[in-house]
Amino acid sequence: MAISTELQYATLDDLYLDAKNPRLGRHQTSTNLSQSEVLDMMSDWVLDELAVSYLESGFWTHEPLLVVKEEVDGEQRLVVVEGNRRLAALIYLRRAVDGHEVSKKWRLLVEGVDVPKKLFSKIPYIHVGSRQEIESFLGFRHVTGIKQWHPEEKAQYIAKLIDERGMGYEEVMRRIGSKTPTVRRHYISYRLLLQMMDCLEDFSVEEAKGRFSVMSLSLRTHGVQQYLDIDMSADPNAAKVPVPTTRLDALENFSLWLFGNRNQLPLFADSRRVDDFGRILESPRAVEYLEGNRKAKFDYAFQLAGGDESEIANLVNDAGANVQLALSRVHHYSKSEDVQRSVKRLGIDVLQLLKVFPRIYREYQKRFQAEQEED
Repeated sequence: MAISTELQYATLDDLYLDAKNPRLGRHQTSTNLSQSEVLDMMSDWVLDELAVSYLESGFWTHEPLLVVKEEVDGEQRLVVVEGNRRLAALIYLRRAVDGHEVSKKWRLLVEGVDVPKKLFSKIPYIHVGSRQEIESFLGFRHVTGIKQWHPEEKAQYIAKLIDERGMGYEEVMRRIGSKTPTVRRHYISYRLLLQMMDCLEDFSVEEAKGRFSVMSLSLRTHGVQQYLDIDMSADPNAAKVPVPTTRLDALENFSLWLFGNRNQLPLFADSRRVDDFGRILESPRAVEYLEGNRKAKFDYAFQLAGGDESEIANLVNDAGANVQLALSRVHHYSKSEDVQRSVKRLGIDVLQLLKVFPRIYREYQKRFQAEQEED
């Protein structure tokens, strides 16, 4: 069956949280979590804001839960595939109303408040024949739509379509409304995460999830692709193991620099420096420094890679532009002591700058001498 257009209703006890929810993380969704374990993991998902809305306006019939019938604890149950935050908020809310052990936040939330009639006994839902039948809906809504998943969750969903459904990049692109290069990068990023989990001993999944977007962005740089020997144009079959076995030492270094471990912080914290990281890995000299020094400094590695060359050029260009601007009006202030002091200071600095470049310095010496002789 397709997604039903018929609105149905269920009690809170008839609805089950989805233990396969991608937001729980791959390492959790494969462990057959109980309902209480799923609920505990969702406790910090800002559920109280939803609960406040329910107390004021009831449950929104215009946004029903999407439900499939699946086996849970040996019986067919109504499992919520879309709307787990809403369901979890209702569960915590009822616990607070019934006086069960909840946090102070939830106790205060229901204190002196009248609960809307049938809030827990008439919850709107739409029955869906299978998870596969709503993958297009979820994919568009959460990968490219207005209710987006986190980057790692998007990548996991895309990997599921490719690895479990046998789709190609273009088919996934059409299914979720994204661009093919983006789909490919998400897939390879997620397969790289799985490879790290399988191959590296001292690897923190939680740290990696927190910086997954940084890792994915880094794969756009030539330096990272070159260092790991990753082919970002590879088809799904070739991309399942992104890093060749001959480069596993490099993969371990990459993981340490990007995510850190229990004993060492990541090489850089600011995600805006991803491109600089890629430039570092393009430089054999900078890579040699990083690989040989567990206390390596990002800025020094960047300098070794010649990374501050463009910055220096920009500073000099800015100085030249300011001088040109001053030249257009400075003759009006030729007798100003303040301007004279500034010109003297500039002259000293320019002379020092020219001495760093002997050829240019000699060229200007000759030009200056020629102008003196003409005068």
